Amino acid sequence: METTSSLPTPSPPPLPAGGPPATSVSSSNVRIWNILCHASALLGVFVHSPGHLLGPLVVWLAKRDDSPEIDAHGKESLNFQISMLIYNGIAVVFCLVLVGFAFLAVLWVLNAVFVIIASIQASDGKFYRYPMTIRFIQ
Repeated sequence: METTSSLPTPSPPPLPAGGPPATSVSSSNVRIWNILCHASALLGVFVHSPGHLLGPLVVWLAKRDDSPEIDAHGKESLNFQISMLIYNGIAVVFCLVLVGFAFLAVLWVLNAVFVIIASIQASDGKFYRYPMTIRFIQ
């Protein structure tokens, strides 16, 4: 014996007056873009010279108008990566007297560690200020 129910399916509740709030970027998307502002600098591991600058620059230029948070994280990441580029350039000069090779290794490790710390802080919704940073972009 087969029974079919002809009960109507419940419809979703109506939207409040004015519809859903208009937001350009949700808070979870902002957090993801904040993380990418920092973590994209790890591209420098694969594309040495410009790689650590390209990732944060592309993310910041694409998303800086969406949220003041993304703008701040992008500026901080770019300032740190520009500073690291300058420090690496100085270390290359010191390579002529062989001490620069140690500086390059230390700078590479510090860059990776600070980027990972900043990415973790961004995933927790916190703003991270990199040490040893010259703030070119205000």
